[in-house]
Amino acid sequence: MSSAAKTNAGNFFEDFSVGQVIEHATPRTVTEGDRALYGAIYPTRFAVPSSAEFAASVGLSAHPVEELIGFHVAFGKTVPDVSINAVANLGYAECRFHVPVVPGDTLRTSSEVIGLKQNSNGRTGVVWVRSTATNQRGEVAIDWARWVMVHKRSADSPAPETVVPSLADVVAPEDLVVPAGLDFSSYDDVAAGEPHRLGDYEVGERIDHVDGVTLTDAEHMMATRLWQNTAKVHFNTDARPDGRRLVYGGHVISLARALSFNGLANAQLVAAINAGAHVAPAFAGDTVHAWSEVLDTVTLDAPGVGALRLRLVATRGRDESMTLRGDDGTYADGVLLDLDLWALVPR
Repeated sequence: MSSAAKTNAGNFFEDFSVGQVIEHATPRTVTEGDRALYGAIYPTRFAVPSSAEFAASVGLSAHPVEELIGFHVAFGKTVPDVSINAVANLGYAECRFHVPVVPGDTLRTSSEVIGLKQNSNGRTGVVWVRSTATNQRGEVAIDWARWVMVHKRSADSPAPETVVPSLADVVAPEDLVVPAGLDFSSYDDVAAGEPHRLGDYEVGERIDHVDGVTLTDAEHMMATRLWQNTAKVHFNTDARPDGRRLVYGGHVISLARALSFNGLANAQLVAAINAGAHVAPAFAGDTVHAWSEVLDTVTLDAPGVGALRLRLVATRGRDESMTLRGDDGTYADGVLLDLDLWALVPR
């Protein structure tokens, strides 16, 4: 007797409808183990998530983990329902970090479908969702929009009405959430690792982060499992025609963020992700480098706190010219990630 009815193959493009709300399974409690393993996988050295003493010195008595730990955990909850049958995750927008995630917090995620568009090949379509992660107190920890290309169950299925949501290009500075109590007025440059503050950065400045990390299948699969992200393309060599395991895009984001410490050590906290695009796929054997461009600088109301709007670019191999696009407007060869974010820095 078949038990196939008890298993779940995940949603295909036809299964989504605009306005649909999905409550994702498996709430997850963040622990100090997540902090330790994150530091083992990524070369991160930012002082706030690394040192409870440093965090307390800037007003954060409860020691937060890296914002991307919360993001990956919350994102991973959405995968079985949104993107387990994905071709690729395409982009992000309007991501805000509302309250710091600390060990002991339990995150659960829900998503609303906000857009659908069948692709011209008739075999795939793009699904837009807005996801919200809340903690055990019911507070919004993180919310974001993303869009993903998903396989259709059948090419013969009719196309839905096209709905493409309008998303902001950037989270406005006045909408950035500064963690309660954050105070950089007695900030320790020596402990943080660099002296460069808000006024030391100029709009248009580009920073080569110099260092690189070579991807391995073992590490990227372990990281992706840590977040309980079950997308087939990251683990199963049968899931892609070329037989290669696709590296989870969030893994590249975390690598680039960690590499950016060299030149942006004082970009202590990520306040928002304005936009993001996984420009090209990454695979084991690729060596990831990163560079940043300063897009804006803002003084915030919190004591001693400013914000840098940064374009964080991950590349396959080091590009000392820091070229984002060619003369024809398309992304330069080797660009893997184009991420637009706000980071909180001392001023």
